[in-house]
Amino acid sequence: MSTRQEVKRIISRKEARHLTSLSLTQIDRLESADPPEFPLRIRLTDHPRGRCGYWLHEVLDYLERRAARRKQPR
Repeated sequence: MSTRQEVKRIISRKEARHLTSLSLTQIDRLESADPPEFPLRIRLTDHPRGRCGYWLHEVLDYLERRAARRKQPR
């Protein structure tokens, strides 16, 4: 079980890709949707091509919402 402190950390785009099994291109598409379907990235530097990441708890919430959309067996 994750501690609250662990869940409040920022993860890299590669970690988000690994957790979700989505490609970086697909993550970009979901972020760009109107409204966004994936958590928005956090810019960690001011450089346009600088580091960015995601709140881990927001990515985990995204996965929980996706899992909740599964059809229940009858």
